[in-house]
Order: sequence, then structure tokens, then C-alpha cells
Amino acid sequence: MSTNHRPFIAPVQFDDAQAAYDQVLAIYDTNIAYLRDAMRRFVAGEDVGEHVRACYPFVRVHTDTVARADSRLAFGFVAGPGTYETTLTRPDLFARYYLQQFKLLLKNHGSHHVKLEVGTSSQPIPIHFSFAEHEHIEGSLTAERRLLMRDVFDLPNLAAMDDGIANGTHEPPVGEAQPLSLFTAPRVDYSLQRLRHYTGTSCEHFQKFVLFTNYQFYIDEFIKLGHELMANPSGVPGDDYIAFVEPGNLVTRRVGQSVQPGDALGAAPPRMPQMPGYHLIRADGTGISMVNIGVGPANAKTITDHIAVLRPHAWLMLGHCAGLRNTQELGDYVLAHGYVREDHVLDEDLPLWVPIPPLAEVQVAIEAAVAEVTQLTGHDLKRVMRTGTVASTDNRNWELMPQRTPERRFSQSRAIALDMESATIAANGFRFRVPYGTLLCVSDKPMHGEIKLPGMANQFYRDRVDQHLRIGIRAMELLRALGVDKLHSRKLRSFTEVAFQ
Repeated sequence: MSTNHRPFIAPVQFDDAQAAYDQVLAIYDTNIAYLRDAMRRFVAGEDVGEHVRACYPFVRVHTDTVARADSRLAFGFVAGPGTYETTLTRPDLFARYYLQQFKLLLKNHGSHHVKLEVGTSSQPIPIHFSFAEHEHIEGSLTAERRLLMRDVFDLPNLAAMDDGIANGTHEPPVGEAQPLSLFTAPRVDYSLQRLRHYTGTSCEHFQKFVLFTNYQFYIDEFIKLGHELMANPSGVPGDDYIAFVEPGNLVTRRVGQSVQPGDALGAAPPRMPQMPGYHLIRADGTGISMVNIGVGPANAKTITDHIAVLRPHAWLMLGHCAGLRNTQELGDYVLAHGYVREDHVLDEDLPLWVPIPPLAEVQVAIEAAVAEVTQLTGHDLKRVMRTGTVASTDNRNWELMPQRTPERRFSQSRAIALDMESATIAANGFRFRVPYGTLLCVSDKPMHGEIKLPGMANQFYRDRVDQHLRIGIRAMELLRALGVDKLHSRKLRSFTEVAFQ
């Protein structure tokens, strides 16, 4: 099968991060434009040749020494002598991220004459990943033409986008470069497509701090808060939110902010997506996104698998749990410092013998946020918030199992609370090097005869949800003020780690 003459830009070495990024952008834009033009002609019925191919840009570094600049950062340098590379995608979306990684590599290795080599890779860009946000080209094709498209264009190849690098199981063949980042370009593109599908919002709107919840009540409060902020000019120090985005890319700009051209394309969806996402936007991308993941560890794994490619600075779980101790009251908070993983969705990716440790910076921020919002300190704070182990199970009706075996296991683990998502979100944070934390609220105590009843639940939600959400938002603001350098610590890095954060 012959392949059309595809765009190719030969590798060039750079000692300037901005110049390297500009080359990545030029290669990507050239290849995407080539694909889109070929696809438009194909849809129009033209003969575009036997096979059309365009490829991702790559960045590569080579060093002959273990020496590097002294750095307290957990990222920004390669592990030792050798060649390291990765394919890159969406340089428009990842501009700040790529520039930061490039600058750190040059800073940490530049004294040893290490340069950034940028060129066109041999990794094809799947045609589906070339479509613009609002293009729906495939739907206008006949069944016969759609079948022919598979021969003419490259389709997504799952073998090029597994999580072996993140899982620590990737072993490059002899002579092949070591990975420079956790995710290849096709893996990133795959997740960007999935995020739009699951959350109903474009990846451009996602912020660097992410809250997850398993109840719509929290989302209702987040929407209320978002609209209240947008209706008032910012005058509070630290309140730099400029827009609020809802599913369907429905954008509400803050009073005094200019409407952007793309805002008019947003519209409320005819039906809500599976895991709707909402975004409090800051100009530098360090605002807060919130996703209602619904119930269960499968959803928790699915959404964090995809959000991880955006390289967030932290994610937290805010939700409800079953209190397992008689001393707990409905409405009490649980700050997780350990997890019992009975969710089963990550067993093949992250063995159960791997501990999921608490992260000091996150724990301190959450506790400080609880104290600030509740105005409680010392013994009074400990009365409403307990730190301990959270057990997460994939069996929602664990109470109905015979012989009380779950209860025995939970007691042996010293668990103080039970839910279905927290351990999954924490474990995937550990796996993808994303700082994580959990603050739950006790909504029932099934082992002590206090189960959820409509009247009790409604009162509980009115009393606690708003406060719980404000605590989560305040914790994120404290983490933002702490700084990225302290958040992305060496605690989450393995022996031989990729250079990209």
C-alpha cells in the first residue's frame, strides 16, 4: 500500500525552550492541517490516494553523564545516561506545561551541552484525533465511504497508548529511547476525547485543581457558588476566577470580563453527560474543576485515568460515607490517612501490596480548611473530624453479605469509614503522580442502625453540603498558595522516573 507524501520536518536541536516549543507547534499544526484537508476532500468524494498519514512531533534529549544541576524538584531531569524521548500533542492546550518541562531539562542538563531535539516522529496521528472541536465529519459519510476510511487513514491503535510507563512495567526494546513522559501523544489524545464525552465539557476548560464528588447536591452548590461569583466584580484577594463553565461548554463570564468568540458555541446539552464537569476558571488555569463521578469505583477509575493526562496539581474526593464507629455522628468529617482497597478496578495496574500513603501537604491543607470554615480548633475540631482509614468497596450492599465477613475485615483494618470511590481516586493519584486527598462526611451508620431515610437525609444535606464544599474549595486554594514545587514532591516518584512532571 502506498502512502501519500506526508509532511516531514527533520529533527533540529535547540538550546532555547521557547524555540523548541515553537517547532513542536509548527510540526503539529502542519500535520493536523494536512490530515484535515485530506479528510475534507475524502468526505467530498475525492480520491486522496491509497493511504494518508501524518505524524506527531517528538522531543528527544541525550546525555552521557549522570551529572546534572542540583535541584530539589521531583521532575525536570532524566534518570541517567541515555536517550529519552516522547511524542507530543495539542501544543496549544499544553503550552505552559511543555515550556516548563523544556526549561527545566535545559536548566538541569544544559551545562553538559544537552539540547532539545525536536522533529517529526514515526507515530501516526489517528484521523479521529485530528478533528476540530465542533467537527462531526464522519456522520456525513455513507456506510461504504466510512468503511473505506479505515483503509485510507490511520485509526487509533490501542497498542500505542497503554499505561505501561505509568505502571512501571514498560521495558523499551534494545536500541529504543527511554520514555520522557508518562503518556504518549496518542494516549493523551484518547483521554482528551473521552473527557469531552464523559463530562460534556472541552479539555480546555479543565483547571489544575480538581474536586470529585459522588452526589449531585455538591454540584448544585458548586453551580450556585459559580453563578454568585460571576455576578459580582472580584474585589477579594485571591478571588481571581474569571469564568464559570457548565456541561455543553456553557460559559458565564464574570462581570467586567470580555466575552470570548468561542463562548457563543456553548449550549446546554439536551441530556446530561455521564459524569458532568463544571469549572471555575482562572486565567492561568489554576482554578477549580468539579466532576460528579456518580457511584462506584469503575467511574472513579475511568475519569481519573483521563484527567491524569492534563497533569493536575491535585485532586480531592468530597463525598459521603458510612461511619463505622459508634462515636461518630451524622455530619462528622473523615480525613483519610490510609485506604483499604476492595474496589478491585486497579488490581492489575497497581498491586494491592503497594501502600497508598497520606501526603502531608494535602492533609495539612484539608485540616486547615476544616478549621477555617467551621471556626473550630483543638478538641472541638477533633470532635467533628476524625482522621483514619477509609475502606472502599465495589459492593454497595456489603451489609447484606452473610456471616458479617466484611465487618470483620473492616474492623481488622481499623477503618473508620466506608465508601465506594475514595481508595480508587487516591490509588490512581499515586499511580499517575497526582497529589491526592479525601475528606468525607458521615451520612449513615449502618452497623449502628442509622440508615439513610428520606427525611433524615434531606436535613443532613441541607446542614452539611454547603459547608463541606466550601472546605474543599478552601483546601484547594491553600494548596495553590503552597506552590507546585512543594505539591509535586518526590514521594510519588519511583526509582527511575520520567523527566516530565
